[in-house]
Amino acid sequence: MFYHFKIHNDSDGFWAECLELDGCQTQADTLIDLQENMKEVLNLFLSEPQESRLIFPLPLTKTPKLKGVVKVQVEPSVAFSFLMRMTRIQKKLTLKQMAKKLNYKSINTYAKLKKAKTANPELRTIANIKNVFSDFPINLILAS
Repeated sequence: MFYHFKIHNDSDGFWAECLELDGCQTQADTLIDLQENMKEVLNLFLSEPQESRLIFPLPLTKTPKLKGVVKVQVEPSVAFSFLMRMTRIQKKLTLKQMAKKLNYKSINTYAKLKKAKTANPELRTIANIKNVFSDFPINLILAS
């Protein structure tokens, strides 16, 4: 999953803003540092607490033809966690209801999937999620 940042240059160095995520910005003295900062701020921004009801917009499907726009990849575990949270909120499910729908005996099993730091699903888990939620956008995580 890629989001798009517009890079700006000013007298103090460089700064960038995410086109899809209002308020997701960063700055740096060099372009190399800015690249790292864009990845970091994007992943932190999308790692909204699971209790939040906020749904961020999905990335644009095509890179805008603007000068200074770059694609920044979301860490797969962050993307997966973000999409799980988005699906749960869109379906109006509680954490407990989501765990039950996925046939987990414990909410703690589901809790590992909802946190970016521990989200590392097996293929059968992904298949189960796609079976239960046919509209789960797994292709966004795998997009290049």
